[in-house]
Amino acid sequence: MLVGNLVKLTPILPTDFGVLFGWADDLEAARLNEAYRPPVWKGQEDLWFNRAQDPTRVFFALRRREEAGLVGYVQIWNIDAVHRSATIGLRVGEAAERGKGYGGEALRLALDFCWNHLNLSRIALNVFADNAAAIRLYTAQGFETEGVCRRAQFIDGRWVDLVLMARLHPSREG
Repeated sequence: MLVGNLVKLTPILPTDFGVLFGWADDLEAARLNEAYRPPVWKGQEDLWFNRAQDPTRVFFALRRREEAGLVGYVQIWNIDAVHRSATIGLRVGEAAERGKGYGGEALRLALDFCWNHLNLSRIALNVFADNAAAIRLYTAQGFETEGVCRRAQFIDGRWVDLVLMARLHPSREG
């Protein structure tokens, strides 16, 4: 368990699955980071509980520090032990919980995990160009824009640009 002042990152538990499945089926939230497709229960279980025991990914449940309920999640995937890199993603599930500092602290905890436990040197992410709140969060956490994939995703009847961002380990930037 990774613990901050506001939140903690813990393993995903079977009791979390109903909430995770509901978020996967949330059309409004999908507009922030992916094309909507109705989720399949078994596929979602396999994903979240890493049934394939894939060592290239780590998922955390995001919870308030003193509570057991799920607030969101952090995903680290494409973990490459040779190139010391990975991709990260973050979601605060309910709109009412966003803007309270949970995402920023969760990202800081996850980056610390990447640097100190996975020994990574580079963390990448992609974000929709019109997701200004996420871009502000990532920029505040030291991520830099590396490029833009124009009209990369077709979301809810329109094309969306994808911003590619990354952060290098602070002591390995040179």
